[in-house]
Amino acid sequence: MSETPAVVQPQPEGEGPQPEPPGAGAVPGGGFGLPVAIALIMGSIIGVGIFNLPTSLAVYGPITLVSMALTTVGAIALALMFAALSRRLPADGGPYAYARVAFGNRVGFFNAWSYWISSWAGNAGIAVGWVLYVEVFINKGQNKLFTILLVLIGLWVPAVINMSGVKNMGSVQMVTTVLKFAALAFMSTVGLFYIKSANFTPWNISGENAIGAIGAGMAIALFSYIGVEVASVAAGKVRDPDRNVPKSTVFGTLATAVVYMLSLTAVFGIVPSSQLSKSNAPFSTALNTMFGGTWAGYVMAVVVIISGFGALNGWTMICAEMPLAAAKDGLFPDRFKRLSKNGVPAFGIIAATVLASIAMAVNYLGSGGATVFTTLILMTGITVAIPYGFSALAQIKWRIVDRRALHARRFARDMIVAVLSLVFSILFIWYSRNTGHSFFVYWAPFLLAGGALLLGIPVYAAQRGKMTEPQAVPEYR
Repeated sequence: MSETPAVVQPQPEGEGPQPEPPGAGAVPGGGFGLPVAIALIMGSIIGVGIFNLPTSLAVYGPITLVSMALTTVGAIALALMFAALSRRLPADGGPYAYARVAFGNRVGFFNAWSYWISSWAGNAGIAVGWVLYVEVFINKGQNKLFTILLVLIGLWVPAVINMSGVKNMGSVQMVTTVLKFAALAFMSTVGLFYIKSANFTPWNISGENAIGAIGAGMAIALFSYIGVEVASVAAGKVRDPDRNVPKSTVFGTLATAVVYMLSLTAVFGIVPSSQLSKSNAPFSTALNTMFGGTWAGYVMAVVVIISGFGALNGWTMICAEMPLAAAKDGLFPDRFKRLSKNGVPAFGIIAATVLASIAMAVNYLGSGGATVFTTLILMTGITVAIPYGFSALAQIKWRIVDRRALHARRFARDMIVAVLSLVFSILFIWYSRNTGHSFFVYWAPFLLAGGALLLGIPVYAAQRGKMTEPQAVPEYR
């Protein structure tokens, strides 16, 4: 295992606990290698988001293929940015760590809190989307109480797997990633032969202008790419993190982007938007249209169920890893950094799963499954775009300083990537409104995100005196 770059530790002002070095808590001689790190990236990105995305986007029409293309550009920019940042600062916590080192503990805390919200809210969204495919087989009448019970199963079984240890979690991730990628690759190749050009018209059915429709589609599409940063968040679990984290981030995101764009184009070309908007399992609907009958759709539903389970498995780990890193720095309560006998932060896993369960149940009180899914993914987009944006600002700040210090290598590339990442982060927040609904549902993503962020204020106040000083940023290399 290679050593992480030396970090100059500034002398903290006054007495207080000292910060842990980057990579503290890494698994000596163990953890994930490059293949599993790539599987973690792809498995976390490819959950059920892409498999439910056509239904959420269909209300705008095929114009949202442009939304997906632009979101793909943003996702690749984010992947390149996180790869560069993780080489420089291969510390646990990813976006949280970058914001904290660049802007101090106050900004670091609220980025950590926001990212943590996005993790468990995203898990709730994945579980809701997962159940839409489970209900292809059972609870076809969508009894709400039974649906909620199924979602709870989807949330808590991965939590139990994660609490059993890193090895079991990694094994599940590899198997589920191979299956879900195969399903998307099939639709991205065979599905293209079943496209009918007539299904791409009308191009925009939203009633909004083209820019508004594309922007709204981008906010929804972001959920399908959340996960480009997970290897940097879990750097302490990755062997040789200064090499494997950047590689897995870029390779995993590029492979995912290709099958995303091709499979989404195929689904929109196979099934008319009017039919997609009413489908709870759009990829199953597309396969049934391709081959007739229902058997193909059932096969796809099984694959999506496995895919969603893998994503829930990966994100449950992330829900605990980021608070673990923050707790080591004194920003989160100590109980988040206590490890169980299996070497995992059990409290973080349980706390995140409880909050995801509550968020899911609250959303089901007034809405059906598809609306709940869209609301949760938009809330997740808001709360994850905040640390994405601050990571971009950190990169911009550090590269400007590097330029002044004559470390000009790759300056233009890194600055362009960071500015693009910042612009996309702002757009993702701006367009995260639940269009086509009443006032409360329309603004629900912002209301839920705002309420969850406000809950962080008393936690910050309680932890303020326990926070260690951030380390100095290593020199650019």
